[in-house]
Amino acid sequence: MKVIICGAGQVGWQIARHLSGELNDVTVVDSNPDLVRRATETLDVQGIAGFASYPDVLERAGARDADMIIAATYSDEVNMVTCQVAHSVFGIQRKIARLRSKSYLNAIYSDLYRREHLPIDVVISPEREVAAAAMRRLSAPAAFDTEVFMGGMAQLVGLSVDEESPIINTPLRQLTDLFSTLRAIVVGIRREGTLFAPEPGDQIFAGDECYVFCHVDDVSRTIEVFGKTQKKQDRVVIVGGGNVGLEVARALEEHKGRIHAKVVERDRRNAERAAEALERTIVLHGDGLDAALLSEAGIDRADAMLAVTDDDRTNLLAAVRAKAAGCRLAIALINDPTLVALMGPLGIDAYINPRATTVSSILRHIRHGRVRQVYSIGDAEAEVIEAEVLSTSPMAGQRLRDIDFPEGVLVGAVSKDGKVVRPNGELRIEEGDVIALFAMADDVPEVERLMQVSIDFF
Repeated sequence: MKVIICGAGQVGWQIARHLSGELNDVTVVDSNPDLVRRATETLDVQGIAGFASYPDVLERAGARDADMIIAATYSDEVNMVTCQVAHSVFGIQRKIARLRSKSYLNAIYSDLYRREHLPIDVVISPEREVAAAAMRRLSAPAAFDTEVFMGGMAQLVGLSVDEESPIINTPLRQLTDLFSTLRAIVVGIRREGTLFAPEPGDQIFAGDECYVFCHVDDVSRTIEVFGKTQKKQDRVVIVGGGNVGLEVARALEEHKGRIHAKVVERDRRNAERAAEALERTIVLHGDGLDAALLSEAGIDRADAMLAVTDDDRTNLLAAVRAKAAGCRLAIALINDPTLVALMGPLGIDAYINPRATTVSSILRHIRHGRVRQVYSIGDAEAEVIEAEVLSTSPMAGQRLRDIDFPEGVLVGAVSKDGKVVRPNGELRIEEGDVIALFAMADDVPEVERLMQVSIDFF
């Protein structure tokens, strides 16, 4: 597949990394020659320096025979015009645009993106995706990572194992026997910084970070098995009232539970905008690192604090200050994956990676086969892929034990006729079933091969 990626920033580079690693023909376009050079030097991609919306630049990028264009520059307008030019001049079939402005995302204007108007097939909103990720973190405060699958019927939960956990030194096979009715499977373990797909005989040790795939009704029990408790989040402080913070505050206001939220924003214009847009949320103007202001926001009584400014270091320091003041749960927005390693030493409970969230959202729309969802784990180390099994798939009609999965692939759950079941070796996979697979990055191409034979992408 030939793909043009417009924008070589963090999101564009990560998408290019995924697609080029799967032997697609990828060309990266950016107005910044340094970013283009970084992409071509570190990835197996071609690079074009120039404005993505210019027809001659897209021509040089190979738009005449491209299958897809992904517009992920920092400008909504450039992304929209790029898709228009890709459609009107070059007839590119598949067009994905990243849009940030709330106005462009308003449902009442959705007709704007029809083929006869602005021909964009898929609109991705980083702020909306991150806000949804933040709400998932708040719904499972004992987890460091969460993602919903199978229409909300299954969930991937990241749980850290401490010294008090009752399952330390227990082989996974024994856990399955002990909790035979628990619809949960450990699909990934990060140990001393290295992520791997465990074998049935592997044990769980203190300090491990486990990725557990479980039925939504068994999430609370799974968390209890790991020795953790769930606490209701009634009082929330948000540091950062920009696009992301505003979206999170709106989501909290719409939440069915009565959540009392306060927003701390340093920029006066953003603070005033947030105050006008929110109904029940108190907005405070000032520095989120100011101890006195955090005290005024009630950080010592808060159940959770979300640091979602556009600066990673500010988010980390605000989370540390919140924990020191007595806040139960501190969640930081972190773009740079190399900073995630600091979370443990700094005592930060969980993080949100907007880049991984946006990348996962885009990957969901560009995989082969009937892929419904893709979630990228860590620094593109692994993926959880949810897809419908096609009649052409090598898996169709076979028992799980007979399918030749790579070593780095584990089945998290299977949905049959809308009912999520716990996978076992005797379970037969049929056409129309939906299967969720944890796959290490190197094994993703083989997973795609197992998902389908003929590409039904378009």
